[in-house]
Amino acid sequence: MKQPANSVDAARLAAVIDKEIKLLPRRNAPSIRAMRRKYSRMLEQASPTSLFRLATELCKVDDYRWFAYELLQGHRAAFGRLGPVELERLGAGINSWWTVDAFARTLSGPAWLHRQIPDRLILQWARSSDRWWRRAALVSTVALNVRSHGGKGDVPRTLRICRVLAGDHEDMVAKALSWALRQLIVHDARAVQGFLKTYDEVLAARVKREVRSKLRTGLKTPGRKGN
Repeated sequence: MKQPANSVDAARLAAVIDKEIKLLPRRNAPSIRAMRRKYSRMLEQASPTSLFRLATELCKVDDYRWFAYELLQGHRAAFGRLGPVELERLGAGINSWWTVDAFARTLSGPAWLHRQIPDRLILQWARSSDRWWRRAALVSTVALNVRSHGGKGDVPRTLRICRVLAGDHEDMVAKALSWALRQLIVHDARAVQGFLKTYDEVLAARVKREVRSKLRTGLKTPGRKGN
């Protein structure tokens, strides 16, 4: 049954979702995602404002952030209204690799891909004193380059963010820089090689090792699948 547009009590519905998740026989990603799909169907006719309020409530619990982000991603009207203010409100409190990646892969990266937010916002995050926002800037570039998610390859925007963070050796940031560069290889390997050469003296050893391996073998780490 679809939720009427003006009847969403965000706090109450967030509490219902919390209770339902806790009552699941098996609390794992597939079972919770199936539940998220159910709520996406229920909320198809809900207003964007209602979706934002519900997502904000859910984000008060870190474990539910990805659930909240996917609800917004799947609601065309709400996703279409994502801008700098909404994103920074929804990203407030990101504090781990998985909360960052859920935010950047599901919301900020796709919103950037579709030109809903300006480049200067991502650059602002890249220059943040908070390592998690710096990681979010890099992970946001992934959406620009992953074909299965609509990315067609964006060398200028990707490398602009990578240049800002080339010398950042904080582990979570260096890992994200490696990821961003590796995703770009399929679109322009020469540009990535040039980046490695230009920034060789400041790049973290991990970044150089993993990206060169990907260029040479197609794998981040030879001998392992899924790179």
